[in-house]
Amino acid sequence: MCGRFAVTTDPALLAEKIQAIDESTAASGGKASPAPNYNVAPTTTISTVVKRHTEPEDESTRRVRLMRWGLVPPWAKTADDGGPDTKGPLLINARSEKVSSSPAFRNSAKNKRCLVPMDGWYEWRGEKGSKTPFYMFGADGEPLFMAGLWSTWRPKEAPKDAAPLLSCTIITTDAAGPLAEIHDRMPLTISQSDWDRWLDPDAPIDEGLLRGHGDLDRIEVREVSRLVNSVRNNGPELIDPVEPEARQGTLL
Repeated sequence: MCGRFAVTTDPALLAEKIQAIDESTAASGGKASPAPNYNVAPTTTISTVVKRHTEPEDESTRRVRLMRWGLVPPWAKTADDGGPDTKGPLLINARSEKVSSSPAFRNSAKNKRCLVPMDGWYEWRGEKGSKTPFYMFGADGEPLFMAGLWSTWRPKEAPKDAAPLLSCTIITTDAAGPLAEIHDRMPLTISQSDWDRWLDPDAPIDEGLLRGHGDLDRIEVREVSRLVNSVRNNGPELIDPVEPEARQGTLL
């Protein structure tokens, strides 16, 4: 699975880097761009990459959009506070084997596929109460782009022109190589050469990409501090290689 990750690239810089339209500033109402986050947790607003049309007949283009991590299906009920009813499990991950058949994901899988850029993600190994955290990251220093799905949701009886809540989920697949020694699942990586094929809103989902491991050869693993166990901790020290004496320290 993928339940926590790190991302440090500013959305505007990301858009420039991957030749995409930056829609993050408009979505944030002109507020400052999200700061580097070394401990991204579910329900956090994150950067995603989609490919959409401006007009029905024009060519689709890449766009960087901000979305809530934890997919809210369009049919989700409206809670008393006007937001989505999220009493059930947070849909932060979608198994690659089920995205085309699961009621929660199959509509998004048709034409609302996205990429979730990140520096790396965390996973834990061991027994409950004494699990050791590891950080999986791009060894070349470049972001990893994970396959995802996205959705739009509006409160019941909201005007059709009301801005929807955009939300997303990260697709996971069977872990491979050294990563399988840490956890049996991992995010589904998409290589740069396959970005547009994955994002194409006019083409059906590529089953071959769902069975692949994209940038597996770029990924390295290192043990990190248990500081990452708490979402209150957030800083570059979370991704530093663990020092031997740190393993003995008291957890925060």
